[in-house]
Amino acid sequence: MAKTLYKKTWDAHTVGTIGDGRTQLFIGSHLIHEVTSPQAFGMIRDLGLGVKFPDRTFATVDHIVPTDNQLQPFEDPLAEAMINELKRNVEEYGIKYFSLGTGQQGIVHMVGPEQGITQPGTTIVCGDSHTATHGAFGAIAFGIGTTQVRDVLATQTMAMDELKVRRVNVNGDLKPGVYAKDVILHIIRHLGAKGGIGFAYEYGGDVFDRMTMEERMTVCNMSIEGGARCGYVNPDKTTFDYLEGKPYAPKGAEWGEAVKRWESFASDGDCEYDDVVDFAAGDIEPTVTWGISPDHGVGISEMIPDPEKAESPEERASIQEALEYMRLPAGMPVTEIPIDVAFLGSCTNGRLSDFREAAGILKGRKVADGVKAIAVPGSQITAHQCEQEGIADVFREAGFEWRSAGCSMCLAMNSDKLVGDQICASSSNRNYKGRQGSPSGRTILMSPAMVVAAAVTGKVADVRTF
Repeated sequence: MAKTLYKKTWDAHTVGTIGDGRTQLFIGSHLIHEVTSPQAFGMIRDLGLGVKFPDRTFATVDHIVPTDNQLQPFEDPLAEAMINELKRNVEEYGIKYFSLGTGQQGIVHMVGPEQGITQPGTTIVCGDSHTATHGAFGAIAFGIGTTQVRDVLATQTMAMDELKVRRVNVNGDLKPGVYAKDVILHIIRHLGAKGGIGFAYEYGGDVFDRMTMEERMTVCNMSIEGGARCGYVNPDKTTFDYLEGKPYAPKGAEWGEAVKRWESFASDGDCEYDDVVDFAAGDIEPTVTWGISPDHGVGISEMIPDPEKAESPEERASIQEALEYMRLPAGMPVTEIPIDVAFLGSCTNGRLSDFREAAGILKGRKVADGVKAIAVPGSQITAHQCEQEGIADVFREAGFEWRSAGCSMCLAMNSDKLVGDQICASSSNRNYKGRQGSPSGRTILMSPAMVVAAAVTGKVADVRTF
């Protein structure tokens, strides 16, 4: 019987069915960080349990770690306590730790792929909602809560219900100036921030076939913003080429065997999906959000929506609430929105290709007066590559603050925060109220190239004019 990658992976990792009907699922790799793991370790100690398979758990620091000065002790006592607690836990239980001193630290969803821990046909979990990123490799990857972190530490399994699968096709050619971030913002705009509830999204079609692994990671990362529990792309030569030679990837004779196994997990050509949605690549233009939900998106040539033209009372109320919070008028061209801050980074768009593309636009230009601009590579490896290629110097010379690796202003758990009602052009993934550290701060999501265009013009700008 023909199956999707999701079903094949699910079946291969099913241990059994528990009393309430949920599946007990074996977890291939468990990623942890400093924020959601301390409580889970405390729970297993209280229960007198250990870590079942410490060689399947990998740790790093990213959420609360500062990006301006990473010398310990940190100025923030909570950050210092969390880092020290993680260090204590990994040492006690024998867990691999990509710490600040290794040169391999970074956002957890960048470290996994960089190390080759993320592999096709496996299950991956982490106490972070954007674990869906790893689906770019043909893995089934879920964000989990702290009690589930506890379960996986203690048993290497977790209980959950099987999802439906929606195939999301994007076919045709993307126009110049349109990036992976625009593709996923376009998909979320049309399917809705709750449209994926109960689904895993399988991304396919010409556009995804041609995407690099880093571009696929950007799309899968934001499956969560579309309401899906996970998102994935079937593994192919692009996947295998990326993984070959990575530290945790199979070596020697095992490599060929692994590729054959990974290929077998790809969805069968005649498999059936619970739903199929098609998009035309040519319809996608540079896309930005204007409101307080990831599906509040418009093309760069469009206007901010008018609630009086909404198709339902619910849509009208949503638009009105967003306009009131964002303090923006209906009918205003999005290219007239001024910005105060430009942020380039996050697990969505903090990779080498993001900085390369942005640097190509930024070179020879300056950040506009009055704009605070920060660039935060997602990992120490990416930061090192940017230094080697001269990318970091391009950003510094343009007036960006070049920071150390971490989550930074994406969720603002450290000192990188918006102030008051500042508007931020951000390459991150969420534009909820107060997401970037200020209760009244305003976030406009866009691609890294668009962030740079906004930084140098002082307002939301169409990168195609550059």
